[in-house]
Amino acid sequence: MDTMGRHVIAELWNCNEAKLNDINFIEKVFVDAALKSGAEVREVAFHKFAPHGVSGVVIISESHLTIHSFPEHGYASIDVYTCGDRIDPNIAAGFIVEALEAQTNETVEVPRGMGPVEIKASRAL
Repeated sequence: MDTMGRHVIAELWNCNEAKLNDINFIEKVFVDAALKSGAEVREVAFHKFAPHGVSGVVIISESHLTIHSFPEHGYASIDVYTCGDRIDPNIAAGFIVEALEAQTNETVEVPRGMGPVEIKASRAL
């Protein structure tokens, strides 16, 4: 069976702490990342925690983009999952890495729907 999707999981360190704590900024970045990759945005939901941190999801026709930010550590975990082969999740993930000014990042791409999981080597975007 050919892959039914691609799932990029990214670890972002030494990000701009103010941006990691700005729900409006993060929401815009994630919607823009989805659109930049050619995805069709369906729903958007983000939550700001007190005293800091943002979690959210952009649901796209092709699957989703998510974030959990930890501004106090300059860290964010993101994932971009796209079904089919029309959308490259690395485009969206790279856009997010740049927007959050991550000084260090590491990603893993997991093909979904192929049976036994074969994880590609991690790399920076």
